[in-house]
Amino acid sequence: MAIKSFVGSRKQQLREIVHVPVRVSDYMSRELITFKPEQMVEEVIDKLILHKISGGPVVNDNFELIGIISEGDCLKQVSDCRYYNLPMEQHKVESRMIRNVETIDGNMNIFDAANKFLESKRRRFPIVSDGKLVGQISQKDILKAALTLKGHNWK
Repeated sequence: MAIKSFVGSRKQQLREIVHVPVRVSDYMSRELITFKPEQMVEEVIDKLILHKISGGPVVNDNFELIGIISEGDCLKQVSDCRYYNLPMEQHKVESRMIRNVETIDGNMNIFDAANKFLESKRRRFPIVSDGKLVGQISQKDILKAALTLKGHNWK
């Protein structure tokens, strides 16, 4: 005697393709703390501590990116001033900022951006569109994106 299955034939399951945002522009910060080249380094230090950030973009009056200043740049300033017994008040951001700033495209895949972070050892990348600063992506933003996308197909 043969065994019969009472389950019946199974329907072909349709796999729904879920499109989740995976572009840098979907996770970048748009409201940024920015600095001006004529600002004093001491002001930058105050803002970095107040806002609990490790650096920020330097922009001109047209909001065009001209540099980045970080905690490390400010630390060099403090160290030099203390070592040579110089006043800190006279040093401006433009004398300490990094001018050759590497940016990334807002349309870049978030995981490609993660690899760029690993290769470059940077903590943040500005995003520029039409010559203007439009946002910034940090390593922390990439981690937040990864948690948001957890459980999705990452192809």
